[in-house]
Amino acid sequence: MRKSRYQKGSVKKQRGRWIGMWWQGGSRKSRVLGLVKDLSKSEARQRVDRIVAEVNKQQDAVRVWSFREFVEEVYIPFYCRKWKASTKITNCNRVKVHLVNELGERDLSGINRDDLQKVLDRKAGNLSFSVVDHLRWDVKQIFDMAIAEGLVARNPAALVWTPRDAAKPVRRAMNVQDVQKCFDVLGQRERLIAKLAVIVGMRPGEIFALTWGTLTATYADVRQRIYRGVLDTPKTNQSVRKAALPEGLLREI
Repeated sequence: MRKSRYQKGSVKKQRGRWIGMWWQGGSRKSRVLGLVKDLSKSEARQRVDRIVAEVNKQQDAVRVWSFREFVEEVYIPFYCRKWKASTKITNCNRVKVHLVNELGERDLSGINRDDLQKVLDRKAGNLSFSVVDHLRWDVKQIFDMAIAEGLVARNPAALVWTPRDAAKPVRRAMNVQDVQKCFDVLGQRERLIAKLAVIVGMRPGEIFALTWGTLTATYADVRQRIYRGVLDTPKTNQSVRKAALPEGLLREI
């Protein structure tokens, strides 16, 4: 069984000595790092980290990565540290379902531009333009990272495009009469929620995260949201804002 390239190794105390342990070549390795009386646990941890970093570098030099292995062992673990919970769920599902299932067992370095364009062309037959466009962005980011890791020489996704025949949504907009009709049929609580969305432009999660402490005499201080029942920060940095509240809406509140 191949161990993850991001193994961290471990340390344990044994007979007054710190023992470092890690995987190499499919078997467990260990080494005495120093005496407990001379070395703190954090210092022992640093020593085994240096050993493991060198082992990982040697293994990477000879390893042939499949697309699945690179995505699951390198790309997703790294970017999950950056993505918000909502983004993580969406991105991981999209990449695994539509890219890993298509390219999973292919050698990473053997995938070319035409391979990727054919995948996007097939996806355009039953997915929306937006999803296919996200997939184009995903493969470019995956191979940008592969270049940074020294696993491929150039990015085969650099010139691929989103097929024009991918289905684009028909976007409908409410006119003034539609908006008024919507407000008229709602009760007070639901009408306030609708007005915060339609007039103020707040997202549902931002509306349900509002508290009296975030409301002022002129604006709503948007600095949190509810996502799947969990209190979180807004979707993007730009989403942290002071959303102006018109006088009529303030009176209703």
